[in-house]
Amino acid sequence: MIIVIGGGPAGRLGAIHLAQAGAEVQLIEQRKIGGQCLHERCMTVCALNDIARLLEYARTQKDLGILDSVPAVSYPAIQRRVREIQEKLSSVLDAETRQAGVEVVYGAEGRLEGSRVFIDDEEVRADAVLAATGSRAAIPEIPGTDRPGVYTYRTLPAMPDLPRRMVVVGGGVVAAEFAHIFRAFGSEVEIVARHGLLGSLDPKLRSAALRDLAGVGIREETAIASIEGSTRVRSVLLAGGEEIEADAVLLATGLVPRSESLQGLKKGPDGAVIVDSCMRTSAGGVYAAGDVTGPPYLTPAARREGVVAAENILGRPTVMDYTGIPQAMSLRYDYAFATAEADDGGVTLSAPAPAGPGSFWDVARGWAGLAQVRVDPGTGRLIGAAAGVPGASILLSYLGYLMKRGITVDDFDDIVEVHPSTDGVYALARYASGMLKKREE
Repeated sequence: MIIVIGGGPAGRLGAIHLAQAGAEVQLIEQRKIGGQCLHERCMTVCALNDIARLLEYARTQKDLGILDSVPAVSYPAIQRRVREIQEKLSSVLDAETRQAGVEVVYGAEGRLEGSRVFIDDEEVRADAVLAATGSRAAIPEIPGTDRPGVYTYRTLPAMPDLPRRMVVVGGGVVAAEFAHIFRAFGSEVEIVARHGLLGSLDPKLRSAALRDLAGVGIREETAIASIEGSTRVRSVLLAGGEEIEADAVLLATGLVPRSESLQGLKKGPDGAVIVDSCMRTSAGGVYAAGDVTGPPYLTPAARREGVVAAENILGRPTVMDYTGIPQAMSLRYDYAFATAEADDGGVTLSAPAPAGPGSFWDVARGWAGLAQVRVDPGTGRLIGAAAGVPGASILLSYLGYLMKRGITVDDFDDIVEVHPSTDGVYALARYASGMLKKREE
């Protein structure tokens, strides 16, 4: 018997992979299958951002005189319908997992003491264990974070209605995504970032993303002294003494691994379970995958880690490779990127993206997105790509894989892309190919 603890992307995909190979697998999930990705994070952002984009497109067309009005939203109705669809998706994942041959046990806690496995208080025998207990919201040490009206991504569904003014604390992707959503819904939104906002993005991609945050107040390099209020949050007090009025505060300050139930394993200072490239922990027969192992906290990485762990449990030596894994952010457009090499080498080319589905009407305001490639000038290999356009996430999924396989910009001469589309990366790659050929002449 192989025990999998946690039914999120890493645990579920690992369990299915093991069962399809003929192993007897039991998956232990305290809540609902699908993990945070389905129930609080990725799918919630998708659901809310679909509505945000609809409102923004309607405003654009109203400004152009095409539509007479912009619809209003009912936030309670949104949350009710989101939960209904999440439940439906969870039931689909449950059926898919069971059909693969996995036994799913809900409402129980799986825990470890080294290589010893417990389900609730009962010790069980396991030939191997895959621990995929995920992560939780990181709560900053700011007085007042426990006040009513202060939320994280996990507690946000409990917010009863749209706030008039919201302060989003954090400088990463999640902070930007929720700020964009609630600004589109009609709230006044202020982002307060202790350091920079979206500082990990390429400068041109970041500049493009900030266009989508027009109307959001952004305070960078700004510390918060406290969150004020009595029975409910009233304001956010900045370290310099300025006070920002707020009806709601959203803490988007990162994640920390949920590893408290995994004792007897080597961990990092943040509680992340330490694994090798085969996802093995310090305890014999115990593997870990997904957010519990720490950054990058990406669903595609978690899924792959779960499969790599499963392969090694099955005795098929496999190494986890993070190169080319795409990352994405959803604002008015998708912002996605992938990198095949971690160094700063190569030549970067950027250009406006062509207008197409989802961006045609934005030409009126002088913007249709961004495309970018990074090329190794010696070999012509595509070693990085990014796009800020509708559909960028789909584009970068395939480009990430092709970069991993060693695609060169010359290869783009043979690619015929769909038209119309917003995929300016193809034309940029062909342009880079032409540049390199001229240099060789």
